Amino acid sequence: MYLLFATSSGIIKKTALKEYANVNKNGLQAINLKENDFLIDVRLTDGNYNIILVTKQGQSITFNEKGARPVGRKSQGVIGIRLGKQDTVIGMECIYVNSTATLLAITENGFGKRTELEEYKVQARGGKGIITYKITPRTGEIVGIRIVTNSDDVMLITENGTIIRISAAAINVLGISTQGVTLMRSNDGKVVSIEKIPEEDK
Repeated sequence: MYLLFATSSGIIKKTALKEYANVNKNGLQAINLKENDFLIDVRLTDGNYNIILVTKQGQSITFNEKGARPVGRKSQGVIGIRLGKQDTVIGMECIYVNSTATLLAITENGFGKRTELEEYKVQARGGKGIITYKITPRTGEIVGIRIVTNSDDVMLITENGTIIRISAAAINVLGISTQGVTLMRSNDGKVVSIEKIPEEDK
C-alpha cells in the first residue's frame, strides 16, 4: 500500500505506507514542500489506480499511478500536471480501471456537473492535460471534485456557512468542455468546500 500526495503546484509523490509505521508524538515529515506550495490531498492506494488531478481553471490530467515510482518520506515528488499561469491544483481522485462512477466538479458560484470517466483518457504523467470544465465569470473557478455514483449525496458549503445537500443522481451528466448547471444560488455566498456522503450515512 502507498500514500499518494498531491500539491497545489501539480506535484505528486508516492511513498510506501510502511514508511509511516512508527510515528512518534512529534510526528514525521511526510513530504518536502517547495516555497509557496502546499498539500491539497492525500490518498491511500494499492498501486493500481488511475489518478486524476483537476485545477481551479478547469484543466485535468489522468495517468496511471505506476508512472510515479515510490520515493522516500522527505522527497518532493515529481510533476503530475504542468500548470498554466496563476492556476493551481484543487483536487485529486483515484479511479479503479473500468469504474462506472462519474467525476463531479463544483464551482465557487454554485455550478456543477458530472462527467463520464471514459472521457478522461489516460495520458503520461507530467503533461498539461485537457479541459474538464469550461470556466467563465458566471461559473467562477472550480473549488472541489469528487468521484460519485448515483447512490451518493453531495454537500456544498459556502463562505457564509450555508450548507445544501443534493443527490448526485440529480446532477446532470455533461461533456468535459461544458459549463455545468446551477446547483446553488450565489446569494448564499461562494462555495468554498464540497463533500460526498455515502448512501449508508443517510
